[in-house]
Amino acid sequence: MELIVNERIDNNVEVMEKVKLKELCSMQSGGTPSRGKSEYYSGTIPWSKISDLEKSNDGNIYRTDEHITEEGLKSINNRLFKKGTLLLAMYGSVGKTAIAEIDLSTNQAILGINIKDETKLDIKYLRFWFTTIKEKLLNRAVGGTLQNISMGIVKELEIPLPPLPTQQKIADILDTADQLRQYNKQLIAKYDTLTQSLFLEMFGDPVRNEKGWEITTFSKILSKIESGWSPVCENKPRTGDQEWAVLKLGSVSYGIYNPKENKRYEFDVPKAKQDCEVKKGDLLFTRKNTYHMVGVTAFVYETSPKLLLPDTVFRLVLIQELTNPIFLYYLLNNDKFSKEIQLLASGSSGSMPNISKAKLLSKDTILPPIELQNQFAERVQMIETQKQQAQEALAKSEDLFQSLLQRAFKGELVELGV
Repeated sequence: MELIVNERIDNNVEVMEKVKLKELCSMQSGGTPSRGKSEYYSGTIPWSKISDLEKSNDGNIYRTDEHITEEGLKSINNRLFKKGTLLLAMYGSVGKTAIAEIDLSTNQAILGINIKDETKLDIKYLRFWFTTIKEKLLNRAVGGTLQNISMGIVKELEIPLPPLPTQQKIADILDTADQLRQYNKQLIAKYDTLTQSLFLEMFGDPVRNEKGWEITTFSKILSKIESGWSPVCENKPRTGDQEWAVLKLGSVSYGIYNPKENKRYEFDVPKAKQDCEVKKGDLLFTRKNTYHMVGVTAFVYETSPKLLLPDTVFRLVLIQELTNPIFLYYLLNNDKFSKEIQLLASGSSGSMPNISKAKLLSKDTILPPIELQNQFAERVQMIETQKQQAQEALAKSEDLFQSLLQRAFKGELVELGV
């Protein structure tokens, strides 16, 4: 799949008019029916949460994980968004967007945005523009662990507004570039599916344990669990690997180690805390996150120096004679086993679920022979080599997309052709 872009840069580009969103769009947040009333749930009305936006690969929502009833919808003042509404995350994944491809309702963490006059603003152009201002939104977010922005902030944002045909052309080009990177993401996902299938072939369902493996506890296969450190950091990533930074939850949350998700720490790190630096071969476990992401684990194949674990992430130190880290990584991220891990989480009302060291250490787990674990790890490494090539292609397509994205909203891409 190839994208060819012809561009002409005009150094005397006319500055595009900027208009406040409140003049172009109407906005309303969703709501959550009372969880204590069963008659509000198990209905047929799609009800979207932040996780639905996070799982959207192409920027659209076609289905939701949960549904509510007519009574549930009435309890949140009939907050139903029509197909074509732009959904914006205001909590947690601040700035994440997707376009509703179905009529749906949402919880209060999502803002529904509708265009008042479709002859003035294109919905896809608007979605791509939000992608360029995510850092700006994060800088205005409030809150500790769960950052959030208000509707008032969104209303006052100013968007560059070229003529509608220009908006549509920009959206089409960005959509094509986005398809290229999504293709590479899908290829990577296929390799991930292959390794998951290999795990099930060799070890079976780890919850039912139909292969009859030895059962032990994590206390018997881990030599220790190390905690991270979360000092006050700047709300922006570091500019190079000579600077210290603390990883964000997003560096681990999706089961793949992403060192770019970090916050710069402007001071020298005390020697007592330098042990929190992430190393190649580490197995990182999210002890605190949203319910659907707590307990997610990432294996560090490679990393840059001077990146520190946050206090929301554990480092699992294994007894290598008993457990291979690659095996444990796939075990902890197995769909069924990860649900068992999530059940260990607890937390007070309003706080994110948290898994303690004691609960994790007491959790039962299968323990196949180390020789079989090592065979699995060797086969996974072969697949990872092919996956690495796809990741390199993804990096190139990501760079292309980001370049087009930034220049398009500055009015620099005057003539585009695919």
